[in-house]
Amino acid sequence: MSLFKRSWTGDEADRWTKHDFFACFFGVLAFFLVTVGVAGSMLLQVWGFVALGLAIVFTWLTFKVIDPKLRALSEAFEKKQASFLESMEQSNRWEQ
Repeated sequence: MSLFKRSWTGDEADRWTKHDFFACFFGVLAFFLVTVGVAGSMLLQVWGFVALGLAIVFTWLTFKVIDPKLRALSEAFEKKQASFLESMEQSNRWEQ
């Protein structure tokens, strides 16, 4: 299983996998590097700018890993919501 899996079903995306762990890890690392990078950049230190560059890379990795999974969850939710709204509309019209 690749770290950058592109296709998910709604049920697969709803389960906790290594992709979630890596997205959390990359996200926390990105936030930490932004904090350190801003402090270093304000002091005009080279390491601050390097940290900001690494923060951009880890932010991109976070989205690259978790975005396909979030899209699959969103599509599954939209289908459930459409079904629910249709049943509510039928019950409000007394069509049962």
